[in-house]
Amino acid sequence: MPKSTGKFPPAVLKRAKKIRLLLMDVDGTLTDGRVYLMSVTGSGAAAELKVFNAHDGAGVKLAHLMGIKTGLITGRNSMATAQRAHEMSMDFVYQGRAKKTEAYLEIQQQAGVTDEETAYMGDDLPDLPLLERAGLAIATANAVPEVKMAADYVTHRGGGDGAVREIVELILKAQGRWKAAIPKALA
Repeated sequence: MPKSTGKFPPAVLKRAKKIRLLLMDVDGTLTDGRVYLMSVTGSGAAAELKVFNAHDGAGVKLAHLMGIKTGLITGRNSMATAQRAHEMSMDFVYQGRAKKTEAYLEIQQQAGVTDEETAYMGDDLPDLPLLERAGLAIATANAVPEVKMAADYVTHRGGGDGAVREIVELILKAQGRWKAAIPKALA
């Protein structure tokens, strides 16, 4: 029986076959893009709430188990993001980076990979410089038009709704490692 690569275009599978590092934005990619701020009674401060998708978490963990390094680069600083990245066993967490290229290059150097071996996933204008460099440029279904135009692949799922999990599957299927990955999936 031939291997099925499902809904993924052949040109995208060719790029995904080389990926050793998956990097992504957070708001609009790992989340649906909404930022919830709640007043903390009596303190004058606001607490941030982020909602993450369990499928994305499982996908990132699976990528990690299969030897694909993962990381995020975001302009915002968030304790919730740091906690979720830790739970997903992400290798690289760069927060507070309005200009993301420097972080991207640092991560590549630490991971020992080239642009061709790097996938980047984003949804908004600050992601464009990285999408232009990455060997596999990915836009979420809810990305702005400019990001979708720059992408090699636009996910079927939106940010915060399993889009990252979709990309992990794409990469592992392109590399012929999906069936080997399934038994390694952990709850």
